[in-house]
Amino acid sequence: MNGASPRRIADLAVVGAGPAGIEAAVTAAGYGLDVVLLDEQPAPGGQVYRAAPSAFPARGGPPGPDEAAGDAMRARLAASPVEARAGERVWSVLARARLIAPAPFAPPFAPKPPGPGPEPGLKLDRAPSPDPHPAFDPAPDTAADMAAMREEAGFPVDGAPRFRLDTVGADGARTVFAESLVLAPGAVERVAPFPGWTLPGVIGLGAATVLLKSQRLLPGRRVVVAGAGPLVPAVAAAIVKAGGAVAAVVDLAGPSDWLRALPRLAAAPRLLGRGAGWIVRIAGARVPILFRHSVRSAAGRGAVEEVTVAPVGADGSRRGGAPDGGRAGAERRIEADALAIGHGLAPATEIARLLRLRHRFSRAEGGWLPETGVWGQTSLAGCYAAGDAAGVHGAAAAAHSGRVAGIAAALDARRVRPDVALARLRRARRAHARAARFGAAMNRLAALPPALVVSMPADTVVCRCEDVTRREIEEAIAQGAREVNQLKHFTRCGMGPCQGRVCGEAAAELLAARIAGDPDEGRRAAGQWTGRASIRPVAMDDLAGRFDYHDIPIPPPAPL
Repeated sequence: MNGASPRRIADLAVVGAGPAGIEAAVTAAGYGLDVVLLDEQPAPGGQVYRAAPSAFPARGGPPGPDEAAGDAMRARLAASPVEARAGERVWSVLARARLIAPAPFAPPFAPKPPGPGPEPGLKLDRAPSPDPHPAFDPAPDTAADMAAMREEAGFPVDGAPRFRLDTVGADGARTVFAESLVLAPGAVERVAPFPGWTLPGVIGLGAATVLLKSQRLLPGRRVVVAGAGPLVPAVAAAIVKAGGAVAAVVDLAGPSDWLRALPRLAAAPRLLGRGAGWIVRIAGARVPILFRHSVRSAAGRGAVEEVTVAPVGADGSRRGGAPDGGRAGAERRIEADALAIGHGLAPATEIARLLRLRHRFSRAEGGWLPETGVWGQTSLAGCYAAGDAAGVHGAAAAAHSGRVAGIAAALDARRVRPDVALARLRRARRAHARAARFGAAMNRLAALPPALVVSMPADTVVCRCEDVTRREIEEAIAQGAREVNQLKHFTRCGMGPCQGRVCGEAAAELLAARIAGDPDEGRRAAGQWTGRASIRPVAMDDLAGRFDYHDIPIPPPAPL
């Protein structure tokens, strides 16, 4: 175990070392809390501020804006007393309260003292919804039963903290116990399936940014960049800047959609200026931009060789005729050896679902997300959500929401006076609101149109892990599946290593279209996957540790 203790007790555990997680951890530590920050990536920074591997030579010239911001964030974290554990994967999270009894839900805008209290005039946008997931176990009858349940779950018996987090990293299997928890795991990218999306050479826009930023590799020699939202021009411009060739930019949105977003985008003039720079670089490279188009299919012998695109309506529905080599209004075939595609982001809710937090559906904020109050507090005492995991609003807004959660954790631990905390909360929320206006505009442009999903051909693979097609999903719905977990039971969709992170959005949209006329109401009725451990794949060798036959306790033989 390299001398590292397998067990750690802290005041606060933060999951996710992006801008939200770093700000939450550093802010709480500044008030004197003992904080552990956990992230499975090799260095803090998250997706936007991802660091290149330390073995890579330094880039020539000054760092770009994201590199400079990421370096400053990592330096601030290193100068703080936070124990930052990079390369440590959280695979299970338990809440002591959920093991003991199903506590009644208190609205997150009215928590009990001494935790964060309500600010006058600030409340949730909507009332809490019924909890679709009950607590794990019925209420125990005696204090001895409670202690036994805690002990069985591995909690310290005396003065048990609220949360237990199990991790795997370079030091093997470890456990962190914490009194408070901040969930800041970010978001997962979303791709609407199409024929050929499982071919080598097809990657997500987020994966393309990892290659470009962290590995300094091009996705291919000739790349089609497609999808919706700001990552489309960002990835295309980054490929051109790195010396690559972009065969085409295929944007679901039209020029009018981008123009309508301008007033909100103006809330962040620096970011708006960067976006304009991307367009100038793409135009300078004479890259064709196909507005209001989508990818119909990718094809090739063993890898991508050709991408077929076609016009779509404003709602994402299919238009256009048969392939004709590029005539306006018809399908076009584009030669390429790579396709980078994405349709926005969805909050990463694996841990929130595992803890049975109350959730709500908001297409404008990325989909399902935990219900939170003005302090970021969730329906579970001591648990806070921050950043894109609490609603996709972008990296700038994420940092401010992390700061709010850090202040809330300090107030919960009585390390800061309520009046001081409230004043700082107001400042952070104002800053968050300004940044979120830009993020909300970007999210509208990146929202997944339901019509794009429901128009996929019947033989399209939806669940890559279990090789489940749209036809099989439709058959399951015809047999009576009315909720995503029923769909999983009928088809195994979502039961592979990704646990539904890749296929979940598309499967839910297909189900929603069949059970309700309104897409959003359909998504609410369809629900979301039940959270289960392990939330990330882990190797049994990592959990079992190193031992040989002589280490196994052998009971004495039974008497003859």
